[in-house]
Amino acid sequence: MRKRIFGRRLKRDRNQRKALFRSLMGSLVLYGKIKTTEAKAKSIKGELEKMVTLAKSKGEDARNLLVSRLSNERVVERIILEIAPKFATRPGGYIRIVKMGPRLKDGARMVLMSWVEEVLPVSFREPKRKVAKPATTEATEKTSAKTARKQSKTVVARKRNK
Repeated sequence: MRKRIFGRRLKRDRNQRKALFRSLMGSLVLYGKIKTTEAKAKSIKGELEKMVTLAKSKGEDARNLLVSRLSNERVVERIILEIAPKFATRPGGYIRIVKMGPRLKDGARMVLMSWVEEVLPVSFREPKRKVAKPATTEATEKTSAKTARKQSKTVVARKRNK
């Protein structure tokens, strides 16, 4: 009997489920859409919609609650500053689940989970910094000449061994 267990187990213990849901919710917030199984998507949909509603309604209190549930500052900032304002006029139903068909390996029903309105993914690339090349000195030129001679000697030695 399923006593005192709410929701789907997903063949995981409580801590594994919490970590899985936390990472799935964080990925959806950061990337805008994720591809996952239908059971996992349905498990996190309600929780994530509650978080967006919380971010819309409350101010600083929402930040503390979201940090305790998601434990990632970057995800919480994105929910509060970008996602919640987009859904300010919508009363609910922020997430869309589109069925994609079975997975080839095990036949699990796959879905594409995304926001109803367009939310662009976060780019993780930081601008490249130009690294100044160190000035060549006579010492570095001498060492490079030595390594070039060593390499040519090893090539000659290899040819003799053949």
